Amino acid sequence: MALLRSILFALLFYPGTLLYVLAGFPAAAIGTGPLRAVVHGWSDFHHLLARWVLGIRFVVEGQIPPGPVLVAVKHQAMAETVEVLRLVKTPVVVMKRELTVIPLFGWVTRSYGVIGVDREAGASALREMMARGKQAIAEGRPVVIFPEGTRVPVGETPPLQPGFAGLYRALGLPVVPVALDSGRVWPKGLVKRSGVIRVVVGETIPAGLKRQEIETRVHAAINVLETSS
Repeated sequence: MALLRSILFALLFYPGTLLYVLAGFPAAAIGTGPLRAVVHGWSDFHHLLARWVLGIRFVVEGQIPPGPVLVAVKHQAMAETVEVLRLVKTPVVVMKRELTVIPLFGWVTRSYGVIGVDREAGASALREMMARGKQAIAEGRPVVIFPEGTRVPVGETPPLQPGFAGLYRALGLPVVPVALDSGRVWPKGLVKRSGVIRVVVGETIPAGLKRQEIETRVHAAINVLETSS
């Protein structure tokens, strides 16, 4: 049953994504509002398919505060990269650059507002991330980062990537850590399992802390479901 559900999800989600991407072009020509509506509609579409086709529910504990904040999210599956558009209001998401150059899809993501990071570019990538982050703040938008830098298997708690502390220092924003356990039902590969994904919004961490302290506190907060399981 899980295999059949997963195949049906793929058959609906990926062609549906293409339709949303194509809708993004005329929406962008009209204005920012219509484009954002299309992108958020795509996230809602993903959420509904996850719920009613895969049998996966998202249970969110806590709430992201309004206004510019730096949201640090645990990364175990593709699911949260789309769901974050529902969790956080009009976020600017830090993502790997490869996703922003995918034909059609990449143009829509860049028009919506993302920060594409070339992980091989070193200091220049960090400078660009900081500049784009400051632009997001000027627009009153929160910035979302997956501070571990890549998808992490369930139970693993790797150190945060250096870019997180650099962005935290440059933006001067409080951090909202988000823990989740999506990897338990959404592993790599085709087959997904029905169940519940817990999303735990942690206590806001103030701006201006030293690097060791901010990294320690964020690391602990985004891994709270790993250490408590």
